[in-house]
Amino acid sequence: MQSFRRLICLVSLIASACLAGEFWSRKAQATSKPSENLDELLKTYTQVLSLAEENYAESLDVEKAIYDSIRGMLRTLDPHSNFLDPKTYSEFREDQQGNYYGLGILIGIRNFKPTVISPIPGTPAYRMGIRSGDIIARIEGKPTDGLSVEDIVGKLRGPRGTTVHISVQREGISELFEFSIVREEIPHHSIPFTFFIRPKVGYLRIDSFTETTESEIDQSLKRLGSDLEGLVLDLRNNPGGSLEAAIGVADKFLKKSQDVLITKGRIASANHSYPALKGTQGPLYPMVVLINGGSASASEIVAGAIQDHDRGLIVGETSFGKGLVQTAFPLSHGAGLALTTAKWHTPSGRLIQRDYAHKSFFDYYYGVPKETAPTEVTHTDSGREVYGGGGIAPDVKIEIPPLNKFQTLLLSKSSFFLFVRMYNVNHSAADKSFEVTEAVLTEFRHFLNSNQIEFEEADFQDNLNFIKREIRYEYYLARVGSEEAQKVRLDGDPQIAKALEVLPQAKALLSHASKAIGRAQN
Repeated sequence: MQSFRRLICLVSLIASACLAGEFWSRKAQATSKPSENLDELLKTYTQVLSLAEENYAESLDVEKAIYDSIRGMLRTLDPHSNFLDPKTYSEFREDQQGNYYGLGILIGIRNFKPTVISPIPGTPAYRMGIRSGDIIARIEGKPTDGLSVEDIVGKLRGPRGTTVHISVQREGISELFEFSIVREEIPHHSIPFTFFIRPKVGYLRIDSFTETTESEIDQSLKRLGSDLEGLVLDLRNNPGGSLEAAIGVADKFLKKSQDVLITKGRIASANHSYPALKGTQGPLYPMVVLINGGSASASEIVAGAIQDHDRGLIVGETSFGKGLVQTAFPLSHGAGLALTTAKWHTPSGRLIQRDYAHKSFFDYYYGVPKETAPTEVTHTDSGREVYGGGGIAPDVKIEIPPLNKFQTLLLSKSSFFLFVRMYNVNHSAADKSFEVTEAVLTEFRHFLNSNQIEFEEADFQDNLNFIKREIRYEYYLARVGSEEAQKVRLDGDPQIAKALEVLPQAKALLSHASKAIGRAQN
């Protein structure tokens, strides 16, 4: 019962915070319920839980019941206020801090088996010789059949300096390889790729915004050098993360004192403007920012600031539309609360949060957004119209064509991944200039036939460029490196092609905006 009482205290703490949040989110109501009712409501909750624990027909998992009820309560506020149980909160902190303790391998389920996609260079797994395509057959002697990626990751991660034993199945070798690997700190880079996509034109991809992102982007920009003639900043499918990191990234591209965002909330401390404290340290170069429906939160903060200040062009598809700010509150027992404490607005004053009223949790996150009329119109520094309500709309809209039926079939069967791993067994010498020849295509046809993947030759020919690109990508990922593989992946990407095409327009916009600001100051 002592643990039961501690959990009740936990509920009381979160309930108090969430009731305040509920009042803020429903501010249209004329009045809130008297605060003295809170004690009575919590007393009723405690009575119900006590009666259930004592009288329910089956044994009650009290912790699960309380945690689930907290989550249900928070869903009455907004889709982004969340209760994090101790395990989830610990993982959240790891993601924000940009590191964890483990082996250093990226894992996916391929052909129903947990498979190494690639080892991270410099990590324990990399040094021990773990390869792309290796199947993790056992962990500490126990089979991994039926385990999810999350299950596998949970078993491989652990305290620093501890050892985990894994048994690995490798293509072309019948015996299992046995590895005893000591866990080390593994950096979780939020910027996986920085390279020149064209002479003097940089490409920089940010996967998430964490505590290390600002220092990482400093290193990335130094790597590209001071004589850049253009930059493509890829924020596609970046779900966001740390507000501070988003501000730090935007600061690298804006002029000193230009606003990055403005927050507004019910309490005074939530009302704040966030300017660029340092501003870009070098000459301004044209920029294109790539976004899509998977770009949210911190990604939208950066894209919105760059768009509103005419610092660059936004290319791609309309972003997710998350204009709410969450504050993380640590709770007892290692749990945490991510509570919406403010709404954020772009520098021009627009709110990009899309509507979530009268929608299910599933429809909000996974439903196809409907085209809606803008809720407000504001203007960029040079006077261009931009719109609020429903995400960041790109300046140049271009969609990625959906996969056709044959492409979906090949990817769903992990055909390219599995073929290349088999191909590498029969062709041991790595080829850094690898091309998909007719001989390789013939082998791929045989692979499809031997794995009962049915196809018509017409399907094969109609998708020949797609097939060649996917085989090259998997080959470079396995034999050359992730950066060279990413270059292959981007070759033929229509949004990348459009970004490079409109760089001259971004240059003209930058010049026009600078002149407009100069006239305004005079």
